[in-house]
Amino acid sequence: MDITIVDKTKELTTEQLELTSDIIEFASKEPILEMTDDTEMSVTFVNNEEIHEINRRYRDKNAPTDVISFALEDEGDDEMPVIMEGFDIPRNIGDIIVSVEKITEQAEEFNHSFERELGFLVVHGFLHLNGFDHMNEADEKEMFDLQRKILDDYGLKR
Repeated sequence: MDITIVDKTKELTTEQLELTSDIIEFASKEPILEMTDDTEMSVTFVNNEEIHEINRRYRDKNAPTDVISFALEDEGDDEMPVIMEGFDIPRNIGDIIVSVEKITEQAEEFNHSFERELGFLVVHGFLHLNGFDHMNEADEKEMFDLQRKILDDYGLKR
């Protein structure tokens, strides 16, 4: 996979940025996801103020959140699907925005490491980019079970 990672906060360590890339690569090997090596995506780390603005602008929610995913293959009710088949270009699945402040807050709240929360949010966003959601009980169970499996198999257990 080609993963672009941007830390706009300049607060993450090299190891934490490598964890981000490594856990996405690890998750991409899940057979259910059918990822190809030329798949592209990005992860951008921001502060609460910036994710609050993104959340307000694109989701009409006036509060900071922990992670937002912009899946390029998701189409809204009034959008046409993007069909890339037949073109020799990489598949771009979208962008994940993560609040570093929320990683810290939630790691403390849930009494686990910063790295576990970082992995949780990145995998959560990654699964959204791949069509998973938690809008109903069955979908939530499927997504959260896969998310837990990926984190546990990677070694980021609670």
